Amino acid sequence: MTDQWHQPLRHIKGGELSGDTTQTSGMRRFEAISGKSVGSEKVWMGETHVGPATNSGDHHHGEAETAIYVKSGHPVFVFAEGEEEVRLEAGPGDYVFVPPYVPHREENPGEEDAVVIIARSSQEGIVVNLPSLWAPVEESAKD
Repeated sequence: MTDQWHQPLRHIKGGELSGDTTQTSGMRRFEAISGKSVGSEKVWMGETHVGPATNSGDHHHGEAETAIYVKSGHPVFVFAEGEEEVRLEAGPGDYVFVPPYVPHREENPGEEDAVVIIARSSQEGIVVNLPSLWAPVEESAKD
């Protein structure tokens, strides 16, 4: 008999991550913890790789909050603040928080893959690809 206090733990090995998730140009997302993989109801977690000298497309993650941990490389997180483009340069051990609906992109100016670990406040990997950082969120949220 299983109740809420006696659920089994789930172990997802690094080599078992699934690439069967929404993708954005210029990056590869791999899903580890989700509603599909383990039956999660509130959390999505995975890994993103951006190759050397590559930029992702502009995108947002809908209503989900996103927490990012930089595992390797030196990614740059780009977002719009008014009319200005803001660039956050990160490195291994750094954390970045992306609020819901904030258009952004990842860039990798380095010579090695930039790999980040992502956790979101949704069991699914919500990704809304955009034509630009300044695209109206209301229109893109309908996609």
